[in-house]
Amino acid sequence: MLLSAVPSNPALAAFADGMDADERLERSAASAAMDRYADGDTAAFPVVYDALAARLLRYLSRLERDPTAAEDLLQQTFLRMHRARASFRRGSDVEPWAFSIARRLFLDARKRERRRPLSWLVPEPGLEADAEAILMARQVGETMDATLASLPPLQREAFLLIREDGLTGAEAAATLGVSLAAVKLRAQRAYDQLRVALREDKREGGR
Repeated sequence: MLLSAVPSNPALAAFADGMDADERLERSAASAAMDRYADGDTAAFPVVYDALAARLLRYLSRLERDPTAAEDLLQQTFLRMHRARASFRRGSDVEPWAFSIARRLFLDARKRERRRPLSWLVPEPGLEADAEAILMARQVGETMDATLASLPPLQREAFLLIREDGLTGAEAAATLGVSLAAVKLRAQRAYDQLRVALREDKREGGR
C-alpha cells in the first residue's frame, strides 16, 4: 500500500494522514472563523491568523530560506486571503486553501528571482555536538537536497507538504489541485528516490 511503510532511516519519517482530537478541534475552529470572516465579521480574523500563521511561516521558511522574505510572503498570504475571502467556500477546511495561496505566492516570487536551494535537515552545531554526527547529518541533508532538486516539481512538493508540513494526503491534494491518488503516488515516488539516494550514499560512505 502506498505510503504505508515506515522508513528505517530517521531522516525519512513515516507519512501521517491522521490528526488528534485537539488538532481537529483547532482546525474546525479556524475554518468556522474563516466562514465568519468571509461573511464580513472582521473580529474573526485573529482566530484565523493565530491558527495558521505559525504553520504557514514554517512552510514558507522551508521554501524561502531568507527569514525576511518568508515573513513578507506570510503577510502577502494573509493579504491575499483577505482580498479573496468572498471566494472562500463556506464549510470547507481553511488550511489547504491558505497553503495553496502561500504556495502560489512563493512560485510567483521564484519566477521573478532565483532563490537559494532548500537546505533543511542540517542541525545547528552546539557546543556539545559530536563532529562526526554533524558531518553525517550534513551529508544526508545535502544528498536529500540534491535528490529533491532533481525530482519533478509536483513530486517534490507532494513529498514536502506531507513529510515536512504535516498535511494529510487529502490536504496536500487540495493544495496542489490534484487528486488524492495522484498526490500519494507522487509522494511515494519522491520517497522511493530519496531512499535509493540515501542507500547509495551510505554504501559509498562505507567504502
